[in-house]
Amino acid sequence: MKAMPTKERILYASLDLFSEKGYDGVGVDLIAENAGLKGPSLYRHFKGKEDIFHSLIDLVESHYEEGFGLKNTPEGFPDSMDELIEDALGKIQFTMHDDIVRKVRRILAMEQFRSERMAELATRYHLENLQRLYEAIFADMMEKGKMKQDDPECLALEFVSPVSLLIHVYDRQPEKEAEVLEEIRKHFQHFAKVYAKDS
Repeated sequence: MKAMPTKERILYASLDLFSEKGYDGVGVDLIAENAGLKGPSLYRHFKGKEDIFHSLIDLVESHYEEGFGLKNTPEGFPDSMDELIEDALGKIQFTMHDDIVRKVRRILAMEQFRSERMAELATRYHLENLQRLYEAIFADMMEKGKMKQDDPECLALEFVSPVSLLIHVYDRQPEKEAEVLEEIRKHFQHFAKVYAKDS
């Protein structure tokens, strides 16, 4: 098995540490130690902790966009309410179980009240990215005659907000996973019942 490049080792070590101890609770020497390096050698790859953190966010954003499908195009949008529900549930499974995404949510939960950048990222991850994606999906479904005509932006907010809250319940109480998923499915089914265009 090919060894992970040093720069990536540093980033993944920092992800683990930041998610456990918060940004302020982690020093560069601890990151180096957890990456299997001596402290000074870390500076061959990064200027310091802030540089590591910004590089980590870039890595995670790319991972999240790819795994979650935020770059979906209309060709990949659902063609029916059943497809919408199954696609959304697949995205939720990724969100709940992907180790990187879970650790980033934990970091954002800890740091959003201490850092303006973290507050902006938390809003983007928990709401804005999802709202934009589903706004585009709903506009497309309305155009195809699969949904009633309405304000796609408002519908996207209605669709994603309860899910975001329920994911936070799962993060705090992972033993409630089955209950959370059932509540999300019921929410999606109700949404589909209300907004599906009559055939």
